[in-house]
Amino acid sequence: MQHAGETDQDIHILRMSETPIELELSVQPSSQPESERELRPPPLFQLPFPTQDPSNIYQQTQLQPELQLSQNQAKPVWINHRRLFLLFLGVFLCAAIPLLICYMHHILQNRSNNQKDKVTPCLSPACQWASAHLSMSADPFTQPCDYFLFTCGSGRLSLDSGGRQRGQGIPGHPQNQREKAVWLERRGQSKEKEDGERREEKILDRKTVLLQYLREILESNDRPGSTAVQKAKGFYYSCLDTKSIETAGAEPFLSLIQKLGGWAVSGQWHQTDFNSTLSLLMRDYATFPFFNLYVGKDPNEIARGIIKRYIQIDQPDLLIPIEWNRKTLKSQAKTQTLRPFLASCQRYLALLGALPSSSMFHVGNFMSLSSELAVAAAPLDYRLSKGQLYQRMTIKELQSQAPAIDWLGCLQAAFHQLPLIEDDHVLLHNLPYIVQMSRIIGKWLNKHELNTSGPIHTYMVLNLLHTLIPALDSRFSETEKNLSVALGYTEEVAPRWKHCVLETERGFDSVLTHLLSERTAHRDAEEIIQNIFSSFKSKLHELKWKDQKSLQFVMKKVQSLIPRLWTTKQILSEAELDLLFSKVTVSYGTHSFFSNYVQLLSLWQKRLRQLLTEQTEEADILSVKPFILGDELLFPMGMFIPPLFHPSYPRAMNYGVIGFLIAKDILHLILPDIYSQSETVHAVGECVWAHYLTVTEKAGRGGAFSLSAAQQQEVWVQYSALQIALQAYHQSLKKHPSDTSISGLSLTRLFLTSFSQVNCDSDPYHEFMPLEPSFLITVICAKSDLCPTSLQCPSKTQQHSLQTC
Repeated sequence: MQHAGETDQDIHILRMSETPIELELSVQPSSQPESERELRPPPLFQLPFPTQDPSNIYQQTQLQPELQLSQNQAKPVWINHRRLFLLFLGVFLCAAIPLLICYMHHILQNRSNNQKDKVTPCLSPACQWASAHLSMSADPFTQPCDYFLFTCGSGRLSLDSGGRQRGQGIPGHPQNQREKAVWLERRGQSKEKEDGERREEKILDRKTVLLQYLREILESNDRPGSTAVQKAKGFYYSCLDTKSIETAGAEPFLSLIQKLGGWAVSGQWHQTDFNSTLSLLMRDYATFPFFNLYVGKDPNEIARGIIKRYIQIDQPDLLIPIEWNRKTLKSQAKTQTLRPFLASCQRYLALLGALPSSSMFHVGNFMSLSSELAVAAAPLDYRLSKGQLYQRMTIKELQSQAPAIDWLGCLQAAFHQLPLIEDDHVLLHNLPYIVQMSRIIGKWLNKHELNTSGPIHTYMVLNLLHTLIPALDSRFSETEKNLSVALGYTEEVAPRWKHCVLETERGFDSVLTHLLSERTAHRDAEEIIQNIFSSFKSKLHELKWKDQKSLQFVMKKVQSLIPRLWTTKQILSEAELDLLFSKVTVSYGTHSFFSNYVQLLSLWQKRLRQLLTEQTEEADILSVKPFILGDELLFPMGMFIPPLFHPSYPRAMNYGVIGFLIAKDILHLILPDIYSQSETVHAVGECVWAHYLTVTEKAGRGGAFSLSAAQQQEVWVQYSALQIALQAYHQSLKKHPSDTSISGLSLTRLFLTSFSQVNCDSDPYHEFMPLEPSFLITVICAKSDLCPTSLQCPSKTQQHSLQTC
């Protein structure tokens, strides 16, 4: 059956590409073991072999004259001659037919070999790796009975929700873990599901693949590179040098405290000015003890087409564990959570050399101040309901509302070299907290009996400690982890290389962007983006819409989008990068990583300053999913990396892997409009599900269940994405008929086999997929002459006739 959007020329091209493998499958020696023959799919083309065995024909031709003689003894002479002639003819045919079969087999084999030569093998290093990978993986065309039963859902480890997002401050605070736990709870994920997703990683999601690729770039020694590249690699290797980090111990942080004027815990504190110390922490160490700073746009202005960015002030990531009381509408700390928090604070002070006799006094003040600040904090949904987000005011107005903080001085320090004035506007996300925080600080600063102990200063130093824990020895990170476990928050510990790649990107993102751009095949990526998007638009016309206005509504939105590869407007050259990082000194030795990490924090603040002045959207190198920005549909460079994509791969492989992922991402972005306006989503979802129940023989056994709306959507999305990618590949072949192959596979078989290897890619919707995505190959191939075989399972006694969805 010809699919919509396919031309006769498309089918002719695909059939020609299929010929070598099909002919090879159709001619099998009769001595092949039965078990091996059962694993092979039924051939698409059958040779015109005789319906009877040649020996049987010979026996019948010999017995036929004898039978006739028994019936009539008296025969004319010419009949005897005819009998001799028939006997001779039978003998001739018996000898000729095997020779004819051998001759046909020889001709066919030569034709198969000649046509196989037309499918040029890909011999690049990337293709050699892909060939080895495919040879070790399940092939749906050699295992049609069970390939779609391989499970991948429970073995996946998703990093999409655990990655850092820009503008959210320094990660690692317990408060961040609590926010994530609340988010998971709102999504309805059970603890069992979380535990399942933390099992051994069997199938890598796109984020992990990207991090591994960046790791290879940082560890490569292909060429010396610029000084900026060498500094980025030097930082990465100093992060990997855990031996030196352990040897340094707490000494680097203790030396830093002395530069800040000491602190009361050690008995040596120079009574530094509160606002001066706070400004220093914000400028040089990206530490914000009392409030958070980041840069962003005003949603009210975005709706009007204004893209100006503002300084945004939010409540901080508090170290003390708190919970929201919905009756009193206040945050509070419970005794069972305060005990492990108290123990962790004591442990930190002990690691920093504090005497046990005095540490309890300082810890008590720290917890008391933390508790007072926590009461004024509120969760995001509450602040949203109260309209406390994006409240605009000038710095001068903010100063009058919260006078304990020198707002202009602190903001000028955090955004060094920017000409900020009192009349500049900022956006507040919890003004009641900011006001209360100012009152609390003023009260503690005016407690004369506590001036010698400096609880406000100690509070800032302990916040700085949490910022620098990633650069300290494992005793500090273990203390932090133990607190999280005691509070019920357990997270998978990432391998050291992954942690170091993420830290390197935080400071040297422009360097990694340059290196990634050098290795990205921009033209090939743009071509596959355009072809998939064109196929996607064709797919929309095939859907059954509620009315013509519905189609016009969706098509108007789609036609307004401009798909393109997402890169920065101007990727810096090596000379520009060297100038940008000219003041950065990457050191080596016992204290090297701590020193390098402190410079990274300064670079992080520099990035915030750039975001405030630059109005163009900066490309996020860690992004792996497309998104809509204005009238542009942007695809990050991080999507087009090996093993998901390579310019030397056969196009069949690229379209079967990254083409499918692109199509799936586009459908998810446009899905709400399609689902609300089209009737096809439900129908196709149920049709695919009916295929699954029929082939797996679950129908009628009581194990079948109806799909929810979300499951119907996800089945339709992935099935449609596979159709879109296949159609886009057909169009690509129409423009460029030649394509290479891997392992001698035909083009369509390589496309579908490649798809079956990556369909377990992790995304936010995978929990709604009720069947293994590889099974979609069976549905695609149902009554389709484009697939190598019909993918019927020969071991089943009953074959089902499947309709085309």
